[in-house]
Amino acid sequence: MKRSRERAAASELFAALYPRLAGWCRRLVDDDETAHEIASEAFTRLWGRWTAVSEPRGFLYVTAANLVRDHWRKLERERRAVQRVTVEAGLRPHSEPTDPSVRLLVQSLPERLRVPILLHYYADMPIREVSALTGRKEGTVKADLHAARELLRAHLGRSLDHTL
Repeated sequence: MKRSRERAAASELFAALYPRLAGWCRRLVDDDETAHEIASEAFTRLWGRWTAVSEPRGFLYVTAANLVRDHWRKLERERRAVQRVTVEAGLRPHSEPTDPSVRLLVQSLPERLRVPILLHYYADMPIREVSALTGRKEGTVKADLHAARELLRAHLGRSLDHTL
């Protein structure tokens, strides 16, 4: 009986707040799909803490605001990465062929090492975020980054030795 009352309350809350929350998110992110993803994720997080949250509306809006902030940060990282690549491409002489060896070496790393390298160095995420995204402790992420750098250094050293 208690479960059915909780479900009914949750359904009523969703019906009452979702459209307004999604609309608010839409105004902030300027994209319907992203706004609905953020609003849905806020409700998903609320359901996970349903019995512990005393003010669901406030929880939803704070959670959505945090998710919007994360979205903006991601867009800024992407913008900086594109800008960095564009600037580097403009500075590089056009006759110089690009050396795919580092990219190929990173791709050849085991997934356990490749994912932290890509997130930390290519997506410009701090170790804390890489830790949260991968579900690994920060110390483990640092150790994986170190191991990956050592493997890359060893492979690059061998390839440089062969060219001399």
